Amino acid sequence: MSNTSEPDSLRAPAPDVQRLIDRNFMRLMPLLVFGYILNFLDRTNIALAKAALQHDVGITPFDYGLGAGLFFLVYAACEVPSNLILRKVGARRWIARIMATWGLVSMAMCLVRGPSSFYALRVLLGIAEAGLFPGVLYYLTTWFGPREQARATGYFLMGVSMANVIGGPLGGALLGLNGTAGLAGWQWLFLLEGAPAVLFAVVVLAVLPDGPAKAKWLSEGEKAVVLAEQRRGREGGGDTHLSKAFFHPQVLLSILVYFLHQIAFYGVTFFLPAIIRSWGKLSELQIGLLTGLPWLCAFIGAGTLPWLAMKGGWSRLLMTGGCFLLAGCLLAPLALPPPAALAVVCLGMAVISPVQAVIFTYPPARFEGAALAAGLGFLNALGVTGGFVGPYVMGAIEQGTGRASNGLIFMSISMALGGIVSLLLRYPHQDLGRGAEVTRRADGASATPPG
Repeated sequence: MSNTSEPDSLRAPAPDVQRLIDRNFMRLMPLLVFGYILNFLDRTNIALAKAALQHDVGITPFDYGLGAGLFFLVYAACEVPSNLILRKVGARRWIARIMATWGLVSMAMCLVRGPSSFYALRVLLGIAEAGLFPGVLYYLTTWFGPREQARATGYFLMGVSMANVIGGPLGGALLGLNGTAGLAGWQWLFLLEGAPAVLFAVVVLAVLPDGPAKAKWLSEGEKAVVLAEQRRGREGGGDTHLSKAFFHPQVLLSILVYFLHQIAFYGVTFFLPAIIRSWGKLSELQIGLLTGLPWLCAFIGAGTLPWLAMKGGWSRLLMTGGCFLLAGCLLAPLALPPPAALAVVCLGMAVISPVQAVIFTYPPARFEGAALAAGLGFLNALGVTGGFVGPYVMGAIEQGTGRASNGLIFMSISMALGGIVSLLLRYPHQDLGRGAEVTRRADGASATPPG
């Protein structure tokens, strides 16, 4: 797309404004990304503890898949209420509360004694964590306009990838503490990865401002510039009707794409270590290091591709093409020897987080205020239930066939379907381009990133 046809919200700001935006990025994103690293370590460390839980407390592959997935059902149920509470009480206090409670529950996972306690603690963890991801995305919309939101979301998703890069080696090392002070390695894993979240909640409470108006590093004039930039390209205003945030066709399509994406995302997250373990006699540390390689590629992709896509006008190619690319790459372990299979999976994982970043640009394009907070929460709430379906089906396939890698076909089909559905997604300016003047009046949004 040429610069002359770009929406105003996609055109580069003046150099002095860009410097201000970059300064806000440097103030906010390291704090938020580090918090998300801790979050994902605590959400997914059961992947490394899977074998030990099976041996020590009798958790079967089916129990594991069900427990991994139950987290997402309660997490989904609490997403919209959590985001509305965050908007009411402020991001600083609510994000700090989320971090403290999930850290405590994650530490309590060391008390698992069987399937029932495993299920119960995974449910509690889902309640504790609910609202962090959509809450941060809503928070970022109060700081940045449409052009920078994709970049900010991509940076935030780097936390997921980095958690998986360091989580494997770190988890492998902690599992190596088996027997220390009378505790199993998996108990040390939960204790020592949960505690930092509790401590970091104090840092968030002390440092994170509720929004530009509360930022001590901004002058009054700079606060006005940030607000103007955040609203640039939205002169018509976003829709504030709460009901439309739940029933707009484009929101529902976004949910479906995200649901299919999350099936594959969490299938990889929870079962990649088991697939790598099946390749031969590897130590826990070696398994952790090899598991981290695809996520290193995801980290690089999350930090570069979303911003480049929004800047260059090829977010549609990134989202749809990324779905199909990953669908093909996920089949590699079924057809190739381990080294080649890992290399192909790494290629596919480079787009897994960027695809997610683009999906989450659709609600901010159409809504604002409470409708935007609810819309983001609703999108994440229903979409993330794919995180229940993926591990549940993968666990059932592993138990039925004896091979975790057989579930890769299911994940591949999910990503391919996601690519097909993504072709139907539209931004408001694309509605206008198709002559949908009635949509413009209903949406109230004037210009958004091109797809």
